[in-house]
Amino acid sequence: MIVSKNKGRVKGFTLLELMISVAVVGILASIAYPSYIDNISRANRSEGQRELLRLASLQEQYFIDHRAYTTDMKKLGASADPYITDSGFYSIDAVVVGVTYTLKATARGTQATNDSSCLTLSVTDSGQKTATSTNCWE
Repeated sequence: MIVSKNKGRVKGFTLLELMISVAVVGILASIAYPSYIDNISRANRSEGQRELLRLASLQEQYFIDHRAYTTDMKKLGASADPYITDSGFYSIDAVVVGVTYTLKATARGTQATNDSSCLTLSVTDSGQKTATSTNCWE
């Protein structure tokens, strides 16, 4: 018969070790999550920027064909007026004054919540890009 010296010792984690591990994971998650949300918001913002520039190009083509800009997104080939981007993060509409226009993208849903510093993005007929905050077009 073999007798073990570690008789009665249980192998495994103690409750204290487990709680320390949970605390470390919690701290790491609290640091990483805001950064993750910021990266997702910037990626979603690029959809609004891309669609604004695409619609600006279509608005210029419409001007060449009709000698006027339009406020109707459907006339530019969009599915609705105001136009909702494919992922649904932005609503885009046009304002026309005389021979100038401004296309404005407004954040919707989770994008509006997570990217509150860049709620609106705009582009004009002269190509001027504006936004709620100064770094939204970066």
